[in-house]
Amino acid sequence: MNAIDTNILVYTIDFHEPAKQAKARALTGRLSSTSTGVLLWQVAGEYLSVLRRFAAAGRFPAADIEPDMRDLLNMFPLVLPTADVIQRSLALTSRYSLSHWDSMLVAACVEAGVSSLYSEDLDDGMSYETVSIVNPFS
Repeated sequence: MNAIDTNILVYTIDFHEPAKQAKARALTGRLSSTSTGVLLWQVAGEYLSVLRRFAAAGRFPAADIEPDMRDLLNMFPLVLPTADVIQRSLALTSRYSLSHWDSMLVAACVEAGVSSLYSEDLDDGMSYETVSIVNPFS
């Protein structure tokens, strides 16, 4: 199973980065069409926050926020974390010195059975427990 970090989703709508936008769109399309991706709750929330910030700054049409989120939720099944994610996050922070949000993301991936997390923010090729980080722009 695969998951995509918020930064990759943001590139799908960011016209300021056309090369990354094309790669991000290709990746999300491939994962959706092969049914091998999931959408983590944290990522969905962070992405919605970015859409709202972009809309406030005139970088994304406010009227497109709801349809964009609906499309995303139709592309990937949404995975909700359990309370166990917090304990795993604490252990990951101690073991790997991850930031709070990165440890929560990786913990949610472990819990959801994600083996590959596509992210630009974490170290490409690094493995955290059962989750390997893949930077699609490397």
